[in-house]
Amino acid sequence: MKTLKTLTIIFGIIILISCKQDQKEALINTAVVYSGGDIITMQGDLPEYAEALVIKDGKIEFVGSSADAMVAAGEGYQMINLNGKTLMPGFIDPHSHFINSLGMSSQANCSPSPVGEADDVAGIIKSLKDLKTQKSIPDGQLIMGYGYDDNAMPDGHLLNRDDLDNAFPNNPIMVMHVSLHGAVLNSKAMEQFGITAKTETPPGGIIVRKPGTNEPYGLIMETAFLPVFANLPKPTDEQLSQQVKDGQMIYAAAGITTAQEGASHIGDVGIIQKAADNNSLFIDVVSYPFITEYDTIFKLYSPEDFGKYNNHFKLGGIKITIDGSPQGRTALFTTPYLTGGPSGEKNWMGESTFTQEEVNQMLKKVYDKGLQCTFHANGDGAIDMCIKAHEYASNGNPTKERRTTIIHSQFVRLDQLDKYVEYKMIPSLYTEHTFFFADAHIKNRGLEQASFISPMKTAIAKGLKPTNHTDFNVAPIDQMMVVWTAVNRISRNGEIIGADERISPYQALQAITSSAAYQYFEEDKKGTLEKGKLADLVILDSNPLKVAPMKIKEIKVLETIKEGTTIFKK
Repeated sequence: MKTLKTLTIIFGIIILISCKQDQKEALINTAVVYSGGDIITMQGDLPEYAEALVIKDGKIEFVGSSADAMVAAGEGYQMINLNGKTLMPGFIDPHSHFINSLGMSSQANCSPSPVGEADDVAGIIKSLKDLKTQKSIPDGQLIMGYGYDDNAMPDGHLLNRDDLDNAFPNNPIMVMHVSLHGAVLNSKAMEQFGITAKTETPPGGIIVRKPGTNEPYGLIMETAFLPVFANLPKPTDEQLSQQVKDGQMIYAAAGITTAQEGASHIGDVGIIQKAADNNSLFIDVVSYPFITEYDTIFKLYSPEDFGKYNNHFKLGGIKITIDGSPQGRTALFTTPYLTGGPSGEKNWMGESTFTQEEVNQMLKKVYDKGLQCTFHANGDGAIDMCIKAHEYASNGNPTKERRTTIIHSQFVRLDQLDKYVEYKMIPSLYTEHTFFFADAHIKNRGLEQASFISPMKTAIAKGLKPTNHTDFNVAPIDQMMVVWTAVNRISRNGEIIGADERISPYQALQAITSSAAYQYFEEDKKGTLEKGKLADLVILDSNPLKVAPMKIKEIKVLETIKEGTTIFKK
């Protein structure tokens, strides 16, 4: 009798497990139907709407009429009413620095308004002191801030070593420049990183010296900053695990389902790879290792490993940095800056990170492995170098479709855009500079040249598929702000910067959806709402195509969905 009773219990448990498994599979296979709002498909060059969208198993099953959607969904589908909200493809980040998002919660926001409240030296010091108090940072430990913009400082007083020494005599301090190409250090930080009056300024680098001396005065930029960045303290495994989650949530809250790590050191690649191996990534992250890491990266990966996702991580190609930032006066131009160099240099046109011959050979190594290259180039002189390197490295076939991407391309000339068309290059433009840095560009380069920065309209008219990025954390990861700047091109002071280059809201959305997918060779999987593509979606509280252009930046992300799973909900 006991045996019979035992068997009955066992069979009951088996049936219960089987039922729960069936329920789980049924839940996984249940279609979800979205309707009741504006569904923008982003197909084609004019806005198209659908009444309903069906997703199943992480992919889009159907896009079209409500009646046909119910048929496509089959039995037992889940119905979601958008209640007048707007559904569209998840945003694709064409260029940012994902790795920098990982430590932002432990750094001080030293950005000027409207991003932060550090509008002068006193504001920067306050932000750093608040962080020290909030995080209980002990004496002797490095305190970091981000977002310092020398162009926004009042009365021409720039943050320097003495300012930081007076406020923090017992802590090393590093305040990252808004360009991410350098930082201001105090004396203890310089001591920690081995920077003294005897430290020579490397080619392509900037070490600002105290007037009348050879003492470093705080600001260190470009190649001079690279050793500092490489030797920053590393978080513990536990801290890193949390930072990976926090960093992804910054992107997800902005409606982004694909992010870029746009200039990866080998350690950065290892961090993201480890997160992927641990199944900790819930958005897609595309990494572009620095050309300086070339030999190391190919000891760990083969060219065949590039271009494929593994647990949401993909190596997209190789990054080559040509120049610095125009607001930092380290971008390379063919004509002089109106304001001289960052250390008072005369007839200053900026400097390249590498020589033309070095860039030629670097790019040839990338092309010979059949990989995509992304260049960092801001000034027209740097863009000239990119084009010359492409012509050299392309083995007599410069018109082959490689989708070489010129990140920023801010001060691109008309003749250079024509070369982009001929060589099938992609400009990833940066219209947020029309708001955040317009005053600096007008001062440094003049109104005419500043008005043509990030010429989205001209690029589109020439048949290019420009993308538009934040360069986060140079600018906030706010995709509606990206769209707003492309549509309005208005500076902090309310001036229109390049009215002729304003584009429609739909074109601005293409630059962070369909065109961005194209940049990544992912147009068959992402960027538009079509059957078979990934169910990467974003729900907005208003339709960017229907609100007044000046209201676009007020639109909020309500929900972000990655492959059918909600990863952020407001």
